[in-house]
Amino acid sequence: MTDMPSAAPPLAGLRIIEFAGIGPGPFAGMMLADMGAEVIRIDRPGGQGSPSAGGFDPALDFMARGRRSLALNLKSPDAVELALDLLAEADGLIEGFRPGVMERLGLGPEVVHARNPRLVYGRMTGWGQDGPIAHTAGHDLNYIALSGALWATGEAGRAPTFPLNLLGDFGGGGMYLAFGMVAGLLKAARTGRGDVVDAAICDGTSSLMTMIHSRRAMGVWRDERAANALDGGVPWYGIYECADGGWVSIGALEPQFWACLLEKLEIAPEEIGDRADRSQWPAIRARLSETFLSQPRAHWCDLLEGTDACFAPVLSPAEAADHPHNRARGIFAPEGPAQPMPAPRFAEAATPLPPAPPKAGADSRKVLEEAGLDAARIESLFGSGAVA
Repeated sequence: MTDMPSAAPPLAGLRIIEFAGIGPGPFAGMMLADMGAEVIRIDRPGGQGSPSAGGFDPALDFMARGRRSLALNLKSPDAVELALDLLAEADGLIEGFRPGVMERLGLGPEVVHARNPRLVYGRMTGWGQDGPIAHTAGHDLNYIALSGALWATGEAGRAPTFPLNLLGDFGGGGMYLAFGMVAGLLKAARTGRGDVVDAAICDGTSSLMTMIHSRRAMGVWRDERAANALDGGVPWYGIYECADGGWVSIGALEPQFWACLLEKLEIAPEEIGDRADRSQWPAIRARLSETFLSQPRAHWCDLLEGTDACFAPVLSPAEAADHPHNRARGIFAPEGPAQPMPAPRFAEAATPLPPAPPKAGADSRKVLEEAGLDAARIESLFGSGAVA
């Protein structure tokens, strides 16, 4: 890692080798690239870019932004040796294969650390590197089901609700891998020794449930759907339909915010009932439902946005990109199809939108030249099909 001016992105000077995958692995790579790390993605020859593009234009696969692409046929010993050469000069590695795949390729942690003891080796799986079902297939839904998080979502008396794959793949998976990589890189900078980051979606999702487990231990959380303060159980923390079919969210948990909401809605506190009396919650919910159904969403935005009523309209992804607050903060890229800008942001360090994702192998020759390979070896690698 090299010294950088304070205005440079926070991770500028770090080099990460990413073995192309889908979902949480590329998301972790995006987070590192967004913060300025140089991320070189190893793709399969003949691919159309990141596998997460799913056959679409790879330039629109926003999670693969900020990379350079080197296409290697890892079935070739020459390609594996080349990958080890690159890893010898890298700060980190990200891979998202099933446990044992990298070892079978000859690129497991022991082999890599023999070449580069300071490298941080990041592994992204659903179940983890070990355990009774570590080698079985699964997806986001399965991992959050095992963690207890899926069971707790949704309406009372109905099946659990799909929280997209935000909770498992990206929240419990990709973000925990990115955090683990940064923690490992800090350790390596301090001690000169790398580490292996075992990031599992079931682990990370369980970690995200820490507050829920804490409240269960305190005896203030019921193992019932829609029976608690933060799962839709209370009327003052929920979603309400409007006259035009739109929806709004209310989060007036604290008494002062509840008082603000009632004042704006012109409802007397004594008229709506006692929040402390659970038996009155159905009547309170019915009154709020009736109120919000009386006007279109725009009316409630005009009345409640910018107040302490803890209010926000429920926006579609298309609407979110155009909301005045999101525009003012520059949350989405100002040009092209809507894509979120890097987050978080810093007072001094710059975090601009990284370059668009490359096609598979678009940077192969340049990466090899910058790695110091002579022209004869480069042509030999292309000629043998080890590199594409």
